[in-house]
Amino acid sequence: MAVTGWLESLRAAEKTALLQDEKFVFIVEILKINKSPIILLSRGRRKVHYLFPDGKEMAEEYDEKTSELLVRKWRVKSALGALGQWQIEVGEPALPGAGSLGPELIKESNANPIFMRKDTKMSFQWRIRNLPYPKDVYSVCVDQKERCVIVRTTNKKYYKKFSIPDLDRYQLPLDDSSLSFAHANCTLIIAYQKPKEVLAAESELQKELKKVKTAHSSDGDCKTQ
Repeated sequence: MAVTGWLESLRAAEKTALLQDEKFVFIVEILKINKSPIILLSRGRRKVHYLFPDGKEMAEEYDEKTSELLVRKWRVKSALGALGQWQIEVGEPALPGAGSLGPELIKESNANPIFMRKDTKMSFQWRIRNLPYPKDVYSVCVDQKERCVIVRTTNKKYYKKFSIPDLDRYQLPLDDSSLSFAHANCTLIIAYQKPKEVLAAESELQKELKKVKTAHSSDGDCKTQ
């Protein structure tokens, strides 16, 4: 089953323990398959880094109290083996010096639409800022053939399509009835209700993460196991 397959990929990936303070990030230890990972707890966030067998890296940050996903980003190596830039899947790019795992920086005009994903416990959610048109101008729908969501305006001032990587990883179909949107303060908010399979898998992953040792960024030293 595809849902189980993705969970097994996360379990099998190497996890890296990070010790972070206000200025530096230290790699403490790489823990191989079948060893217990250590997760950084930093300023109310749990941070997990995954290294997959194909060389891809994934970094996630969760709210310590609610377990909501705050950040997910990916990095791959080039054909020559050089590390690429972190690509954000969930969350906003962090400003340099903000304690992120990568030096991302938005360089967009304040007048241009800004697209970002910010999930809730029950929904995948995207926000597109700087869209001043009234709600009845927007059309948001699922394209089953291309497996993506399409946003367009009747005045032809804006058009965008984007995928839902989680559904691709779990190999689940897209359902138009799960899609909704709202508009307020020049921001279009698009929500897609998470399928029950995704909710179950996320719950299972949180149970796994709660079992592992957590390193606190305020600790003088990070003890590994």
